[in-house]
Amino acid sequence: MTVRTRFAPSPTGYLHIGGARTALFCWLYARHHGGAFVLRIEDTDRERSTPEAVQAILDGMAWLDLRPDEGPFYQTQRFARYREVVAQLLQSGHAYHCYCSKEELAQMRAAQLARKQKPRYDGRCREHHEPRPGVAPVVRFKNPQTGQTVVNDLVRGRVVFDNAELDDLIIQRSDGAPTYNFSVVVDDMDMRITHVIRGDDHLNNTPRQINIFEALGVQAPEYAHLPMILGPDGTKLSKRHGAVSVMQYREDGILPAALLNYLVRLGWSHGDQEIFTREQMIGYFELGDVNQSASAINPEKLLWLNQQYIKSCDPRLLAAELRWHLSRLGIETDDAAKLAAVVRTQAERARTLKEMAENSQFFFRNFADYEPGAARKHLTAESLPALEALRTRLAAPGDWSATAVHAILDDIAATACVKLGKVAQPLRVAVSGGGVSPPIDVTLEILGRDVTLRRLDRALAWIRTPNA
Repeated sequence: MTVRTRFAPSPTGYLHIGGARTALFCWLYARHHGGAFVLRIEDTDRERSTPEAVQAILDGMAWLDLRPDEGPFYQTQRFARYREVVAQLLQSGHAYHCYCSKEELAQMRAAQLARKQKPRYDGRCREHHEPRPGVAPVVRFKNPQTGQTVVNDLVRGRVVFDNAELDDLIIQRSDGAPTYNFSVVVDDMDMRITHVIRGDDHLNNTPRQINIFEALGVQAPEYAHLPMILGPDGTKLSKRHGAVSVMQYREDGILPAALLNYLVRLGWSHGDQEIFTREQMIGYFELGDVNQSASAINPEKLLWLNQQYIKSCDPRLLAAELRWHLSRLGIETDDAAKLAAVVRTQAERARTLKEMAENSQFFFRNFADYEPGAARKHLTAESLPALEALRTRLAAPGDWSATAVHAILDDIAATACVKLGKVAQPLRVAVSGGGVSPPIDVTLEILGRDVTLRRLDRALAWIRTPNA
């Protein structure tokens, strides 16, 4: 058997982290077993599904590099197929037309609640469904009324449902549109899905879907229902807990590899290991290692992971993501070498790419003003001789490397009989605008001679100007 998994989001909003984790687990399981990963867009809710939401899902999947082997498929393009299978179930006696009006169903529900019974369709059209003039019927599945449906869940274990508790669900609405539980079965059947991996909020749908599979004479897939993801406070994850959209994490400066590493550890483990390469995730992942209990997100843990990835990733690979963040600050650059150099020197100083971009703006554009405190402390008459000497020495032709710059700084400090900081810190404020930057020799190497000299000239003029 070739393993075939599917990720089947409904495009009624963004791709949230719960959906991203489901997609990751489906992708990993297929990759681990050398199978296929299918992307299916379940867009039958035409009132709530939007092209923008579809694109948000596709963008999130692409950013995470969870690329499907097949798809995306769209349910709205398969309506003819759903009608064909509805007709098959009607023909075999496993479905029937129901002409009950909304008013009758409401009365039925009210009476059941008054008797303290579980509201459900009572099957009045199951055997007697005379057509009513002017009424477009729905089609209901004739669910077994006795026995049990057993779900041998690969995460939760054996779960048993009494068929008597499952009413005859609608599989086709009066306008001919399929319902969720029915279209999912047809899709999984046609797409030869072997393993359905999804959130445990779908567990109660599973016995209904298994019964439809049996009515169609098709073996149901194996099921694995993943535990919920909770907020840091242990309650259901919601917008109030912060960023839950995958693309919001990108905007916050999280790397896709770090987010995937974080998500895989929300409900799955491999010993005490915390950091995984993509290859390790694929090699280790098994559904039997997924926890049954819910996992709570920990923003600090994600930031820690993200910083580990920033420090360990090839700067050339991070350059493109830094460029994206710089563009959001209005800085456009195609200088891949410079971007990589900035990543290399800033990697130890930033927990996110957003933070790195904000702290690296001075490498790419002139700053408007000096930080007042840093300027008052370091751009003074006392620092003027050192800065003038630096201006002269740095303007001379020759090697422009961090090593060469450092030698000049050491020489000027020694000549003036001062500590290196008395030279380096005024220079740092002069070229970066503030009192914090990467090592000053590396900073100048990245800025280049021309930019460095222009900014030194600006600082010298600032010091010499009264009341500056």
